[in-house]
Amino acid sequence: MPAVMKPKLLVVELWGMGDLVLSTPFLRAAAGSFEVTLLAKSMARELQPRLWPGVEVISSSLPWTAFKGKYNLVRWPWRELAALTSQLRSRRFDLAVSARWDPRDHFFLRLTGARRRAGFPRLLSGLFLTEQLALPGPGAHRYDHWRVLGRQLGIQLPARNQMAPVARESGTVLIHSGAAQAIRVWPLERYQTLAAQLRQNRYSVQIACDPDQRPWWVSHGENVRVPASLAELMALIDTAGIFVGNDSGPGHLAAILGVPTFTVFGNNLPSLFAPLHPAAEWMEGGPCPYKPCFDSCRFATPECILRTDASQVWPKLASFAEKHLGRTS
Repeated sequence: MPAVMKPKLLVVELWGMGDLVLSTPFLRAAAGSFEVTLLAKSMARELQPRLWPGVEVISSSLPWTAFKGKYNLVRWPWRELAALTSQLRSRRFDLAVSARWDPRDHFFLRLTGARRRAGFPRLLSGLFLTEQLALPGPGAHRYDHWRVLGRQLGIQLPARNQMAPVARESGTVLIHSGAAQAIRVWPLERYQTLAAQLRQNRYSVQIACDPDQRPWWVSHGENVRVPASLAELMALIDTAGIFVGNDSGPGHLAAILGVPTFTVFGNNLPSLFAPLHPAAEWMEGGPCPYKPCFDSCRFATPECILRTDASQVWPKLASFAEKHLGRTS
């Protein structure tokens, strides 16, 4: 008998690493029923072999996903956009989806020519969709959008607290002090304080950071690791028993790889963006009437994260470390 052809599914997730990693359970499950193609930034090619081996990746950085200058239409790569649209239309997708409440995504889904287009309409963007989905509710976690999409496709995804944990044998605390946006970076000297307290309690600590943070750590005597690629970052995460860091991509990556995470939040809400690990814990940022502000801070400095002192974080982190690594002193 000839093999049964799976329907062709296009998944659009054009934003940062954290958003992309949160789509992992959906992509893995969808690959069982669909021939899945993911349209995402180039980082997806590095993540694909480890996270979604059954998914094809087409990489593109569409101009409206830039952090600054996204609507400078004169500088948009119109020729490349036309070529990408033509490429996608030629694939004749049966279904295209986006989990974002974003009219730009929905207009792009329409351009792909997919027969069915499912998403969460906003500002009349339902005109571009064939299947309009209701948002999971105010205060819903970002992952819950993928769960709603999954149900529309006949895929049942587990709730966050029902995800199976992965046993860890390492006793190392991995602290990653970086983040894509400066507003999400907790001060390095406070991470240094936590590292010193962990070491005083006989925990093994490895510091990792972004390239621009390396001089500070080196000047403070730290043997810091700066992963040169996502493959190196994932290899480093594999050596960790727990992960400590900012509300950022590395933390989400650690969680999906099975490492319990402790996150220092600032401008975001844990209820919306906590990493996908059933044992994830966090320190919520200080109060602000504009939270979550999605990195567009109205103030000169992000007080929401700066109000959190190491002395406030340490009791929670100490309990978290003992829970997952045991008492060492």
